[in-house]
Amino acid sequence: MDHNQLPPGAEGPLRTIEEPGIKADGDLLQTLRREVAELLGRNALGFPGAQPVSFGARHIEELSKQDYYVCEKSDGIRYLLYLTHDGAGNGANYFIDRKNDFWFIPNQYLRFPLSENPTGFHQDSILDGELVIDTLPDGRQEPRYLVFDCLIIDKKLLVERTLDKRIAYVKQNIYDPYKKALASRPDMRPLQPFILQMKDFQFSYAIDMLFATVLPNLPHGNDGLIFTCRNTSYKHGTDEHILKWKPPEENTLDCRIKLHFPTVEPTADEMAEGITEPFVDYDSVPSADLLVFAGRERGADQYDYFNPLYITEEEWDTLKSLGDPLDDRIVECNLDDQGRWRIVRLRDDKKEANHRSTMASVLSSIHDRVTDKDLQKAAPEWKVQYKARAEEAKRAAKR
Repeated sequence: MDHNQLPPGAEGPLRTIEEPGIKADGDLLQTLRREVAELLGRNALGFPGAQPVSFGARHIEELSKQDYYVCEKSDGIRYLLYLTHDGAGNGANYFIDRKNDFWFIPNQYLRFPLSENPTGFHQDSILDGELVIDTLPDGRQEPRYLVFDCLIIDKKLLVERTLDKRIAYVKQNIYDPYKKALASRPDMRPLQPFILQMKDFQFSYAIDMLFATVLPNLPHGNDGLIFTCRNTSYKHGTDEHILKWKPPEENTLDCRIKLHFPTVEPTADEMAEGITEPFVDYDSVPSADLLVFAGRERGADQYDYFNPLYITEEEWDTLKSLGDPLDDRIVECNLDDQGRWRIVRLRDDKKEANHRSTMASVLSSIHDRVTDKDLQKAAPEWKVQYKARAEEAKRAAKR
């Protein structure tokens, strides 16, 4: 890929957050995956991002024992942002999605200057965040990348640092110089593919304020809360110290769908038209199974049966109208009030269904309901315990 040959219309806001650039493939994709793995000191070439677990009743006690930050879970798309170079002295920026695909951002105006050298740019850096579409007060829409963590900055590996230190580092070294540069050149803002912004963290006990003030006034969609332990390192893969809370009715699973179409006998009218043999009926609602990922064995992905999927005739008409193959797609689904699994949306941004361990976690959250009222009831005790730990830390420091 020649980074200097920008396509027409490369300047300006992203047209879509689902495909936020030019997708790398072939040798370039493999090279980028190896680069990132080597930067992070990993042998594995898979997606290096941390993954949360579903919030269950047991976690209420966990938040009494350790300091946690909480922030809103945006209804956007999770990406790592890889800041690198093109080999010719120019910056090059990539989004990395959960499939571990790399999307080159073809915008020559997107720069992340160095604090000590405004004409320089960051390299060998990886941020973690969500890409969303904000609706501004005047009705305009603006893509924003909301940073909530970082893995490495300018080859300085930060995954072993605690969350508060990682956040402070990305704010001081990347966000503040970027914000200063953008403020000095307001004419450049409309040319940006997105606006970088730090995610707003609160202490876990500030639940009342989140529900009363923050969530109702968000400029983008929201689908829950994320609690992250302040004192733990960044963990590649599932992290038991990152807790994803959703209202019980919004707990969902990402499953692979398997459709079973019936074979039917031709009707009298069809026989009159020359159709004399049984045929597969692709128009009627098929039966459908949901599968969860069970791991890889001998190079092949393995899936476990989870549950049947209920599809109404109206839903099937909508799915057919998409004109795309549906079998084996990843779908986000939830339980309705009659205990049936239903499709919420297609998840083409995901390569695999949830692992069966995630299935167990989500099912536990569904059956072990934690409501917003439960969180608000527990928050005062979280604050008491937080204050006690802070006082003990002060006494220990004096000793």
